[in-house]
Amino acid sequence: MTISINNFASANGAKFSPQHIASAVAEARRAMGYSIDELAITTGLVGDEILRIENGTDADPAKLKRIAAALKVPVSQFLA
Repeated sequence: MTISINNFASANGAKFSPQHIASAVAEARRAMGYSIDELAITTGLVGDEILRIENGTDADPAKLKRIAAALKVPVSQFLA
């Protein structure tokens, strides 16, 4: 079962934008100096999964949590 980030709303009722999440993840990854392949190894995800997140076609909360932990940032950084 895949969970879509579109089903989640923030505390103030705003929907999260997959495109905003995508750019926030890519920006955080680049800021830490990770390539997509390096982040995939660190998170245990496949490179294609990270690509889908950074392209805005996937925003699985479990994957975002793993990426945030690897980059040592709060998940909320991707949702702000």
